[in-house]
Amino acid sequence: MNPRTLFRTVAIAEAVSWALLLVAMFFKWVLEAEPLGLEEGGVPVFGMLHGVVFVVYVVVTIVTSRLLKWSARTTLLALAASIPPLFTWWFERWADRTGLLGSAVSSSESTPAS
Repeated sequence: MNPRTLFRTVAIAEAVSWALLLVAMFFKWVLEAEPLGLEEGGVPVFGMLHGVVFVVYVVVTIVTSRLLKWSARTTLLALAASIPPLFTWWFERWADRTGLLGSAVSSSESTPAS
């Protein structure tokens, strides 16, 4: 998997896991409900999921920044995007649009010429 695809996948997964955790916290604290029988609204489950994906995002961000030679400012922005909910998705879209993630590998580039 190339750095662009890996980073985009993990950034979106991090945003989705944040959203799931926020929904679980809403069930726990606002509705005081346990949907689908999930204890404490699912916060322990989605909290752990988000924690794991968050750590993976940080590692993938650092690796991607080195492979694609991002500036320190861009790397810090990518890492800071992991704090507010859904900002990793915003950063991923911005980085892809501005060429920071390189270009998509087309099928003709990924197979050797005969």
